[in-house]
Order: sequence, then C-alpha cells, then structure tokens
Amino acid sequence: MHVLGVVGYSDTGKTTLLERLAERLADRGRVATIKHLHEFDIDIEGKDTARHRAAGADRTYGIVDDGEWFATGADRTLRDALDDLAPAFDYVLVEGFSEAAIPQVVIGDRDHAGEAIATATDADAVDVEAVVDALGATDPFETLGSLVQQVKDDPAAERAGAIATFTGQVRAKESADDDRTERLTFEKYEGVADQRLAAIERDLESRDGVLSVELHHRTGTIEAGEDIVFVVVLAGHRTEAFEAVSDGIDRLKDDVPIFKKEITVEDSFWVHER
Repeated sequence: MHVLGVVGYSDTGKTTLLERLAERLADRGRVATIKHLHEFDIDIEGKDTARHRAAGADRTYGIVDDGEWFATGADRTLRDALDDLAPAFDYVLVEGFSEAAIPQVVIGDRDHAGEAIATATDADAVDVEAVVDALGATDPFETLGSLVQQVKDDPAAERAGAIATFTGQVRAKESADDDRTERLTFEKYEGVADQRLAAIERDLESRDGVLSVELHHRTGTIEAGEDIVFVVVLAGHRTEAFEAVSDGIDRLKDDVPIFKKEITVEDSFWVHER
C-alpha cells in the first residue's frame, strides 16, 4: 500500500487536490482517505470525507488530535488507521497530518515531516500525474496483515496448507542492566537492498513446497516496541514454511545492506561502526 500526505494551510485547496488524486488513483486500485480534523471542525455530516468518497475513495476516516475519530469509536491514531487499511487498499491519501513522517505534497510554505515529493504555491499548480509517478517510486507501507493478504491472494494459494511468519521488533533492552533503547533508525543501500530482497524471495520460492514469499524491512525511525521486519511464507506444508521463514530472516540480516543506528537514553551510534 502506498501512502501520500497532502499538507498546507487552511483554504489552500487541500481537499480539492486530494479529490483529484483520488480520482486518478482509483483507476489503479482501491483508495482510502484519512483527514486530520480539529475538534471544532467536526461536522456530523462529514462534508469533506463525503467529497473524498465522491472522488473515488472506498473508505474514509477523520481523526482528531486527541485520538477520537469521525463516526464511531475512540483513541485511533494515524498509525492505527494505516495498519487497518494496509491489507485491503492499494493507496491511502492523508490530508492535513503535517507531522506525519510519510511522503507529502506540500502546498505553500507549510512546515512538514516526511519527504516532500512535490511542492507548489497552491493546489491548482500541482501536477497530479507527476505526483502519481513519484508516489509509485516510494517505499510501500506494509504490515504483517498486508503481507499475509498478499500471499493469500497468490494464484498458488489453493495448493497451500500453511502460512508461517516472522516479525522482528525494536527491543528496548537486551538485559535488565542495559541502557534502554528508545528508537532505531534504518537506512538502506538504495537499489541494492531491494534487488537482494527480491533475489532471496525468488530463491526461497524455488524450493519444493514453497509457493510464495514476502520479505519487508522498514526504514526510517522506529520506536521501541514497534515492528521492524516481516517474513511471510506460503507453503504446501508447515515444515517447508518454517524452514523458509528461518532461512529468510537469516539471509535478510546477512545479505541485505540495511544500516542500523541505535538511540539509547545515554548514546547514539551506527551499529556497523561498532
């Protein structure tokens, strides 16, 4: 699933631009939208999210700063919404979350986090086709659930009797006396890392009984307790599945050039330099 933010000050045309993007992306896959709402903006009729749906979005969320979200329920963060959407959607357009570390279209001089894949003085000046092309080059947003869904959708799934998975997460401490690790930052060797991941997947899929393999390693800053890496294997039987998962994570760690910086309460350092 590819995620794209649209940020700008009020009355800069964010919703109109998001509509244009939703219309274009709906031709390529399923689209969902998430809108940042200020509490005083909550509209029981959901006028902006209704505009999102009319433009082609299959599902829409509106999320307030304190965790409440539009329609029903409470305590839903942007990450929670993305996690829920990832298994079923190809694209999510996020309106107004300037502090989110996601690819962003930036209108005006709005402060923002995440990579700006397009900037413009106003929404009308944004080249939608160029933005869609740039979005396709960004790293997808994946979860364990989205990767499991991908192997389930494989044409070979009718011959599968097992799905095995591995999830690696940020460990806060190795032992009780260690300094607490607050977060890790990962950077990949562009191009080479993706090629090696794909090569490992192909090699594992060439084994007897292994039908489909998905490997994914997140990059950027990941907080303690959050997921880092996933291995998902679809196989005829559990023995082949377990062996491929074990070999997959070992080869990913040994062969794929992804560099780790550890930030503890006392220090920060690149692990490969130690």
